[in-house]
Amino acid sequence: MKSKNAMTAIGVKEFICMIQGAIRKVKEEHALLSRLDAAIGDGDHGVTMLRAMNLSEKAVAADKSSDLQGLLYNLGWTLLGIDGGSTGPLLGTWFLGMSEFAGNRQVLDVQTLAATFEAGLAAVMKQTKAQVGDKTMIDALLPAVEALKTGAAANHGIAETLRAAANAAHQGALSTKGFKARFGKAKFAGERTVGHQDPGATSISLMFQGFAEGLADQ
Repeated sequence: MKSKNAMTAIGVKEFICMIQGAIRKVKEEHALLSRLDAAIGDGDHGVTMLRAMNLSEKAVAADKSSDLQGLLYNLGWTLLGIDGGSTGPLLGTWFLGMSEFAGNRQVLDVQTLAATFEAGLAAVMKQTKAQVGDKTMIDALLPAVEALKTGAAANHGIAETLRAAANAAHQGALSTKGFKARFGKAKFAGERTVGHQDPGATSISLMFQGFAEGLADQ
């Protein structure tokens, strides 16, 4: 019997565990997200993410599609409609991009898992001009996807690759302390945002930590 570290493929059940892990992680840390946002914005990011995760939890529980594309599609549309700035639309776009790539696949190996997340990133990049260094969710999302691609190229196990992605997202979120915000409400604070960690990047970091933990716990 292979260990979880050597897991070479996952199905819908495992992906649901990943999503549930992300939901738990963000819900546990939503107060931190609001504190980070209060330093450079209006302080409501944690509340927005908590609402997003509560709705995601309901969407996963109510999902009857029994396939990966349907699960991701339903999640995407659930998140797309959340108010609170760009958070909901961008998260929704992320999952919708993943859904489109997933297509009829019911099983993902490490290569197609990385490609699924890469498709989600590509969809987000069509909706924002933000790049790494602009103090946004992209500072965590892009490094995480790059880590997934690196793990896939080396044919590493899925659990190991997700942990690497979580670490890359965490480091990306931490790096935003050195950047000046160029997007969202935070951009109006200008230089005052330097020294503060971006809440959007932190949310993505928490989600990737949750993905890795959710898969490990299933």
